[in-house]
Amino acid sequence: MRWENLTVESGGHSRAADAALFGADAVVSRTFDTPEFRGITFHEVRARSIVNRVPGASRMPFEWTVNPYRGCSHACVYCFARKTHTYLDLDSGLDFDSQIVVKVNAPEVLRRQLGSRRWQGEHIAMGTNVDCYQRAEGRYRLMPGILSALRDHANPFSILTKGTLILRDLDLIVQAAQVTDVGISVSVGFTDPELWRTVEPGTPAPERRLEVVRAFTDHGIGCGVLMAPVLPFLSDHPGQLRATVRAIAASGATSVTPLVLHLRPGAREWFMAWLAERHPHLVARYERLYADGAYAPKWYQRRITRQVHELAQEYGIGPARAGMPRRIRPPEPAGTDVAEPTQLSLI
Repeated sequence: MRWENLTVESGGHSRAADAALFGADAVVSRTFDTPEFRGITFHEVRARSIVNRVPGASRMPFEWTVNPYRGCSHACVYCFARKTHTYLDLDSGLDFDSQIVVKVNAPEVLRRQLGSRRWQGEHIAMGTNVDCYQRAEGRYRLMPGILSALRDHANPFSILTKGTLILRDLDLIVQAAQVTDVGISVSVGFTDPELWRTVEPGTPAPERRLEVVRAFTDHGIGCGVLMAPVLPFLSDHPGQLRATVRAIAASGATSVTPLVLHLRPGAREWFMAWLAERHPHLVARYERLYADGAYAPKWYQRRITRQVHELAQEYGIGPARAGMPRRIRPPEPAGTDVAEPTQLSLI
């Protein structure tokens, strides 16, 4: 991508570019005249803080996150983070996919916060809200500065991504792994190409994501796969589960963790509208399955988990253990034996 050839339009302070609304001192809105970003507006903000505490009621096994972006051009129809865009007076549908907030000073703010006496060096998770390696990262290059700050402060962190752009920063991740605990996970819920094109239209293809896993493995860094989401009646057939786990095992993944689709407010409406258009015969079945809330029934979740774990055992990979990732063992110097990578888990 030749960014110097892009045309830029800086907008005024529209509803979507209201500085007070974004919680920042100033906003510049830009559009780039390139097929890669056609129809997408980027709202560049200068954030006051970048390390966020996870709400106490969250199921996540970490307390702190860093999110350099809000909104996501991956445009996954099921994304649970869609609701967060409504806090900016934007909608959780097309606006979430096309109105991307970029915290352009994220690396500097993070370095300052990590250096504060009040910061105790807790684990920081990234990619748990929207993907920090979505397409915008190719333009804004925020992650190298973020990773450098975490490395320099030996601060433990984990990354979950659907993006292949993470390979650009492989050297930085290896450097960080030499001084702190680092966990890397790639999200691949299914390998069906037709389903991928309609459900995750802005993401790299599943096989390309699994190439990321292989690349990390080849560099001596264990990489787990979050098999998420498993879509009821769309990707949960035993043959589909087998094909996905087989592909994950072939990539060299250290672990596989299945998660069944959950439909929180914001995501639920968008996903159900997509379902009514693409698979209308499934609408009633989904309404029954998710009648009690955002999560599928426990019996269904347990069934999927059991099937995936049995397949993982068959193909020689183990289920991820809950909790924080362990330290990644970096590659040894040439000519020495390399120990088997430590099993990682993110969720």
